[in-house]
Amino acid sequence: VQLQASGGGLVQAGGSLRLSCAASGRTVSINSWGWFRQAPGKERELVAVISSRGHTNYADSVKGRFTISRDNAKSTVYLQMNSLKPEDTAVYYCAADRSYGVLWRDFSGLDYWGKGTLVTVSS
Repeated sequence: VQLQASGGGLVQAGGSLRLSCAASGRTVSINSWGWFRQAPGKERELVAVISSRGHTNYADSVKGRFTISRDNAKSTVYLQMNSLKPEDTAVYYCAADRSYGVLWRDFSGLDYWGKGTLVTVSS
């Protein structure tokens, strides 16, 4: 499975962006999708996860502002980011896993990773 993230860019604080992550290959094996981000000098952190059963998990810092969704027919997951803040600036990565869980405590154990897309929020 290959994951391709897109949609990053430069936006002013308070603005919105939508990230997309398209999967190719043996996508039927994917049962959960998620987004991580890594800001300069900081550790990678989980942003949001969605399972094929519709369960979701969000970081407290993005609850109420970000929404994760998926389009199974297109094998694509989205991250709608509203009310963006400068502290949301980071490289955003999508990932996918064969498990149905949405907690994703062990990042290193995830099955598939995509390359990042840069989101820059100016103040």
